[in-house]
Amino acid sequence: MKTVIIEDERKCLTHLKGLLTNLPLITLVGEAMNYADGIKLVSTVKPELLLLDIQLQETNGFELLTSLGDYNFDVIFITAYDQYGIQAVKSSALDYILKPVKLLDLTLAIQKATKRREHRQTQEKIQNLLSIVNQEPKEHRIGIPLLKELRFIDPSTIIRCEAANNYTHIFLDNGEKLIVSKGLGEFDDMLKPYHFIRCHQSHLVNRKYIKSLLSRDNVFEIKLIENSPLIPVSRLKKDLVKAELLIQS
Repeated sequence: MKTVIIEDERKCLTHLKGLLTNLPLITLVGEAMNYADGIKLVSTVKPELLLLDIQLQETNGFELLTSLGDYNFDVIFITAYDQYGIQAVKSSALDYILKPVKLLDLTLAIQKATKRREHRQTQEKIQNLLSIVNQEPKEHRIGIPLLKELRFIDPSTIIRCEAANNYTHIFLDNGEKLIVSKGLGEFDDMLKPYHFIRCHQSHLVNRKYIKSLLSRDNVFEIKLIENSPLIPVSRLKKDLVKAELLIQS
């Protein structure tokens, strides 16, 4: 894949270029260290893959993508820890790598980018990412990777998520159940901004659908909408759950 790096730290840029020499399927066709040069470079060489730093000195990678407006490339974000940026990237089912970048992490991210290009999924993912970052008035959606499709759904339609070994079962308000090969922890991080509560190691619930918090013999359970089972609240989580429900009431 024709690849471009946009990274404003010289040390990190040099490190990335060195790692790419170990990946024969990648051809580095350009590099830039600021917003203006990055826009010009991408528009000129038309890469298939963009390695993009989330935090650039004068702006950020999201603003750069917004300015480009046409996404005939895949993107992997490179970042020192940026909670909001990572949250947005996860919600859109795109990929990111934390600095300092390791060869294995870069290799795995590029393999996933190759598969995304085969299924032509990038355009919608980036548009969804930018709608979250730019706080556009339309409803935000998160990307749910299923076996044969990438489903974008409104978080408000999720009633609850339940862990099942290395999978997560997602229960929607239309009665549908989605099975995703990601752990519940990933959805805990992804759904925090949408008022989901982690009440148990195996359960994550949408506050919108909570009817009541039940207590019997010091055992707590959450009652959701009709036809939903009672959801256990762990002893370690009960005070946190009670506090969150009171604060958000």
